[in-house]
Amino acid sequence: MKTQMLLAAEGEHNPIIPEPAEIVVGLIAFLLLLFVLWKYAVPRFEKIYAERSERIEGGIAKAEAAQAEAQRTLEQYKSQLAEARAEAARIRDDARAEGQQILEEMRTQAQTESERIINQGQTQLAHQRAQIVAELRSDLGRQAVELAGRIVGESLEDEARRRGTVDRFLDELEATSAPASSESAKA
Repeated sequence: MKTQMLLAAEGEHNPIIPEPAEIVVGLIAFLLLLFVLWKYAVPRFEKIYAERSERIEGGIAKAEAAQAEAQRTLEQYKSQLAEARAEAARIRDDARAEGQQILEEMRTQAQTESERIINQGQTQLAHQRAQIVAELRSDLGRQAVELAGRIVGESLEDEARRRGTVDRFLDELEATSAPASSESAKA
């Protein structure tokens, strides 16, 4: 078996070990390929890599700038919102104060109007009372003169005498009714 291997090794070519010419050609082809790649492909790859890096870094910078702008906008929005809330609270407080002032003015006006109406009513009442008292005096005086004329039997037609008699009678009547009304008020 050893002999067969030796014979095979001497006469035939071993497929595992390459021929020296193939090694030289392969090495030259590899070096040529390496030179072409190093001269043309690697600079393009470097250029594309640099552009891509710049784009990525630019995108990151843009994103950071956009994020910073968004943060500034958010802070500005929060500030404006706080100002708007403060303004709304101030407007609400002003409206409440103005409402209270209007309410007080309306109460004052209503009180004044009420007092005016009461005073006007009291004045009308006093006027009507005076008118009724005058009518009653006149009517009572006429009836008293007529009754006195019947009792006395003479005519009391003299106007001055009749008026004096009636006035005196009514004054006496008022004087006697005034103490009685004050005593009933005390009880």
